[in-house]
Amino acid sequence: MKIKKTIERIPAGMVIVPLFLGMIINSVSPGLLRIGGFTEALLVNGTMPFIALFLVCIGAQVRVNMIGSAFKKGLTLLSVKWFVAAVVALIGFAVAGMEGLFLGMAPIAILAGMSNSAGSVYLAIAGQYGREDDTAAYPFIAIGDGPFLTMITLSLFGMMGFVDGLFKITDLISVILPIMIGAVLGNFDEDMRSLLSKGTDLLIPFFAFCIGMGISLQSLIAGGIGGVLIGILTIILTGGGVYIVYSWFGWNPIVGASEGTIAGNAIATPAIIAAASPAFAPIMEIATVQIATSVVVGLIGLPLFITFLVKRLERKGINIQDLNLPRSERTKMEVPLHKHA
Repeated sequence: MKIKKTIERIPAGMVIVPLFLGMIINSVSPGLLRIGGFTEALLVNGTMPFIALFLVCIGAQVRVNMIGSAFKKGLTLLSVKWFVAAVVALIGFAVAGMEGLFLGMAPIAILAGMSNSAGSVYLAIAGQYGREDDTAAYPFIAIGDGPFLTMITLSLFGMMGFVDGLFKITDLISVILPIMIGAVLGNFDEDMRSLLSKGTDLLIPFFAFCIGMGISLQSLIAGGIGGVLIGILTIILTGGGVYIVYSWFGWNPIVGASEGTIAGNAIATPAIIAAASPAFAPIMEIATVQIATSVVVGLIGLPLFITFLVKRLERKGINIQDLNLPRSERTKMEVPLHKHA
């Protein structure tokens, strides 16, 4: 029985299927797995330990020897996506506050979701349309995975402070430290990097199930439409935003557009934020469900968006592979590319 392959046929299946399974069990029979001992520790209360170990594994994959164009492209990917997410989230917080909904979307879900991206999708698109330095920029995307940028942004918004805000400096360190431990191990020893990198895929379904065991179906009904909207906005605003910036720099904008997804591990961010600050606890369930929904929307919708952009450029007589060359060597670029964006 091909359980893994069957689950993987669903976009982000290793996150979505366990999460929704846990949510259904928790909604129908909340006490079924709450029997104490190892069972409850593994299937109900394992969220934070699993995520902590997951952060170590993520950190091990972040290389510190980034140079040249890979550095520039990676920093651009990270910065533009974060900036767009921060602006939209800031509007949401200004209108709805921490516990409200902005156009049906939880502002914390907007921030946590839109600032993350699915690295596997980026690598697939960069491998098809881009150059070697595009794929080498991938570690910068890993920096955006998880709660780090979300916590930094909340600090800038004044909702999280290093001294007097909702979070203490120790709250931030408690999240960064596992990532740093992984980064140190991975960069000093390739064998440790290889070992720890295998842990990400293993841990995701377990902490996703535990997160699901803390969510009810009522939250799904309340947050589903907002999740769809977050997914659509992520494709258009973050994918489109990086597309435009890449075109300004003379890089292949199709690669930039691949940032219009949401990483499956972003689903864990609201729980991490709420654990660090009870002020976000009331909106945590809805935010988690909305991000889960937006992950699927992004993974389904982005390939359609990329196809649209490729065909649009081709109709204008632009050879997609030429976009990987310096502008002076391209066969046709009669109009500056950013005007086509």
